[in-house]
Amino acid sequence: MSGLLEEIIKKCHAFVIQDIKMIEYKDMLYDDRHGGPFDRGSADSWYGRPRDPHYFVGDTYNSDLVGIRQMTNAEIDAYHAGYDFNEEYGDKKVW
Repeated sequence: MSGLLEEIIKKCHAFVIQDIKMIEYKDMLYDDRHGGPFDRGSADSWYGRPRDPHYFVGDTYNSDLVGIRQMTNAEIDAYHAGYDFNEEYGDKKVW
């Protein structure tokens, strides 16, 4: 196991509850489903895009997009947590 992966496992926890992948980050639990707010935040960070809270109702690009004006405060917080999580523990796409 790489040192970075060991560090991530020590500082946060990822686990599955009834087929729902959850990420624990800064004492909060986030649903990490593909297309969800946490996932979209981490993807925007990974691709080097600016913050733009949004998510997809289902799979990314294969379902309706929900923009910031339609998001709840909890969904916006999850998006920013995903972005921050990737900034802290993730990587960046090399173009």
